[in-house]
Amino acid sequence: MTRSTKTSRRPVDPDLPAERLRSIGVETRSTAPRRALGTLVRGPRAALEILAEQNTGRLADLVPLRWARMLQDPFSFYRGSAAVMAADLAASPSSGIEVVSCGDAHLSNFGLFAAPDRQLLFDLNDFDEGAAAPWDWDLKRLVTSAVVGGQHAGYAPDVVERIARDTTRQYLVTLRYVLGMDALQRLYLRGHPERALKQFSPELRAVMERAMRSAQRRTSERVFKRMMTTTDEGLRLVENPPILTHLSGITSRELGDAYQAYARAVAPEIQLALRSFRYVDSARRVVGVGSVGTRCYLWVMTGPVGEPLVLQIKEATPSVLEQYGEVVQPTAFRRVAQVLGDGGRVVAAQRILQAASDPFLGTFRADGRDYYVRQFQDMKGSVDVEGMGEHAFSEYVQVCARSLARAHAQSRNAFVIDGYAGGGARLVEAVTQFAHAYADVVQEDFRALRAAADRGELDVAPDPLR
Repeated sequence: MTRSTKTSRRPVDPDLPAERLRSIGVETRSTAPRRALGTLVRGPRAALEILAEQNTGRLADLVPLRWARMLQDPFSFYRGSAAVMAADLAASPSSGIEVVSCGDAHLSNFGLFAAPDRQLLFDLNDFDEGAAAPWDWDLKRLVTSAVVGGQHAGYAPDVVERIARDTTRQYLVTLRYVLGMDALQRLYLRGHPERALKQFSPELRAVMERAMRSAQRRTSERVFKRMMTTTDEGLRLVENPPILTHLSGITSRELGDAYQAYARAVAPEIQLALRSFRYVDSARRVVGVGSVGTRCYLWVMTGPVGEPLVLQIKEATPSVLEQYGEVVQPTAFRRVAQVLGDGGRVVAAQRILQAASDPFLGTFRADGRDYYVRQFQDMKGSVDVEGMGEHAFSEYVQVCARSLARAHAQSRNAFVIDGYAGGGARLVEAVTQFAHAYADVVQEDFRALRAAADRGELDVAPDPLR
C-alpha cells in the first residue's frame, strides 16, 4: 500500500537538542497548519467493508459475537472499529509528527494494573495496535471517544464540547510539563491512582476507589478459585461456552513447543521463575470488543506449593495503523516484526508506552501466527464511566489525557509536538472540531451496521453478554 495521509513523515535527527526539535515543530506549521487538523476526510472504503475484511482469518464461530457486541451501542461500535478510524485518519490532514502510538487510545483502553513491585498503577493498558503513527491520531481517538461517550450518556451538547476542549488542553499542558523533566525522570514517571485521589471530586474519588478495590482482588489466585474445578482428570477450567471452551485437536507436544518458545523470550529471572511451575490446563477465551474472533487462550499452571499462575496468550495481528492507516513503519519496528512477529511489536509498544509492564510479558510464533503472553487479570481493572455525572466524566477523561501525554513524551518527537502546539488554542479548536465530526461518522456507521444486521446480511449472536 502507499501511504495516503495528507502530510508525510518528517524525519528528525534524534541527536538534535530539545530546542532545535521544538523549532522544527514551529516550522512544521507552514506545511501542516494546525487548523487543518480539524478537517475530516473519509477514506475510500465503507466501514462495513473494512470490518468484514477484518473477519478474514478470525474464528468463524466467534464472528457473530463480534457483531453482537459492536451493535450494543455507538460507543461499543467505536471501540471495535479502530481499523475504520485509521483509514479515515490516513485520508485526513495530519501533523505528520510521529511517535510510538497506542493506535487505539479510547477511554476503555485506559485502566488499572499491577506494576512488578505490586503497586497499583493507572495507564494505557491495550497495545494490540501499537506502532509508529502521527501523535494527533491517538489524541483524536481519545477525544472522539469522550464525545461519543458523552453523547451516549446524554450530556448537553455544550457540556460535551467543553469536555472535548478540556481533554485536548490537558494533553498539551501535561506534555509540556513532562518535557520539563529530564529523560530519566520521564522514563520513571508513573501514575499512582491512590496519590491522586485527593485531587478528584467526591464522585470520581468514589468511582476510582471502587475500581481500585476491584482490581486488587483480580489475581491469579482468585481466577484459579473461581474458574477451576476438580475432575477425574484432575484440575480443569470450568467451561462457559462460547466465552471459555477447551481446545480440541491440540497435542501436549504442540502446547509444550509453544510454551518453550514463550519461555525463551522473557527475561532470565522470569525464565527461572517459570521453571517452578507445571502445566495444569488451557482453554480458549473470548476477549474484548475489537479483538473478538482473534485467538486467545488461558494457560493455567501451579507452583511447588500449589500457587497458581494464569497466563493469557493472545493472537497479535498487524496493526491497523499500518494495515489501514498505511503508515510505513520505521526500521526499528520493522526489524522487531521480522524477528518476533506482531507479538513482538505489541510487546515493544507496551514496554515503551506503559510506565511499568508485566514482567511475564513475552511473545512467540506458532502455526504461522503471532502471539503475545501476559498474566491474566493481574490486578487489572477498568473504570466504569456508565452513569457518571458530567463533571466526574470530564475529570476522568482528563486523567486519560495525562496518561497519553506521558506515554507520547517517551518519544523524541514529543519536543517537536510541543513546538508545533505553541500556545495550544488552535489545536484545541481543531481537535474538538474533528472529534465532533467523527462522532457523527460513528453514529452514521453504527446505523449502517444496524441496518445490515436488520436486513439479515450479518450473522449476529443472540446474546452478546453471555
